[in-house]
This record gives sequence, structure tokens and C-alpha cells, in this order.
Amino acid sequence: MKEADTLNSVFQIVMKRMIETGQAPHYTEIAAKMEVPVEEGRKAVHALFTPPFPGWLSAGTDYIGSFPPFSNLPTQYRISVDGEQKWFAQ
Repeated sequence: MKEADTLNSVFQIVMKRMIETGQAPHYTEIAAKMEVPVEEGRKAVHALFTPPFPGWLSAGTDYIGSFPPFSNLPTQYRISVDGEQKWFAQ
């Protein structure tokens, strides 16, 4: 898979999961969706979260902390859609 295709796949997987559940997937889940080894999924996540991408991984971890416009961590910026609040903004 080309690097651009890989980055697009990771982006789409994370965005869909954030929209559906309000939580980012772990890289093991991303690897499973991409049908690649776990380590390749982890590396793909790190490749996406390099500048100038505006999101970030939580310091010293492989966990997605922020995926614009969403935050995977609770913030004071709550997002509600049709009365349902399961998202936080960056």
C-alpha cells in the first residue's frame, strides 16, 4: 500500500470511529481494519500524527489524544447532536 493510501486509511478509520462512538480506536483495532500486522498499524498511526497534522498522540504513548475537530480526552468543550453528547472538541 502506498504511504498516501495508508495515511488516508488510518484517517478514515479514526474519523469514522470518532463519529460513531466518540472515542478513537487503538492502533490494534486500526491494524485489524487495515488487515495488516499490529506493528504496521502502530507505525501507520505514528506516520499520520506527524507535523503538519493538527492532532496528537498522548505524550509518550501510542494513544490518540486529539483528532481534529475531536478530542479523545474529555474537555470543557462538549459536542451534542440531537441531544446526544458523546463527543468532546479540541
